[in-house]
Amino acid sequence: MKRALTLTAALAALVLLLTGAGAALAQDVNVNYVPGTDFSKYKTYRWVEIQGAERPDQILDTQIKQAIDKALAAKGLAKAAGDTADLAIGYQVALTQQQQWNTYSMGGYGARRYGGGMGTATSTTISIGTVALDMYDAAAKELVWKGQASKTVSSEKDPEKRQKNIDKAMAKLLKDFPPKPKK
Repeated sequence: MKRALTLTAALAALVLLLTGAGAALAQDVNVNYVPGTDFSKYKTYRWVEIQGAERPDQILDTQIKQAIDKALAAKGLAKAAGDTADLAIGYQVALTQQQQWNTYSMGGYGARRYGGGMGTATSTTISIGTVALDMYDAAAKELVWKGQASKTVSSEKDPEKRQKNIDKAMAKLLKDFPPKPKK
């Protein structure tokens, strides 16, 4: 009986640990755009540098741009070969570090009430990256759409997993782009 309770408690702790880790990796997305903008007129885009923006290293820069290119291509936008494009897009990155606490209890019935049971808390430092993407009407030189995805850039050691995370975040960021006109 005691072994069954220990095994059940261990499995419950593992489930809590895994669900907590999964929740911590979900990206947060926020977008805004100029109401009344006719996004159907935008067919091409080009990359621009945002003045004063924080830039990642060259490899991460390439990974982010490739993920955005892929997401925009899926939306029907083509990257322009030269300087003439309907949209001028740029991005910036903010990287911070945050403590993540994982706690679980191995106690049985009444463990908290009577002071029994065992508990564990572990702390890990995770990197949280936010990618902010801006889109400008190239002819009018006005910001028409902006969005940001947090928890996008991870400190994942495997470059393929890191790229998949960035691809997923940029697809989520651009999921509802272009905004549908209000009726």
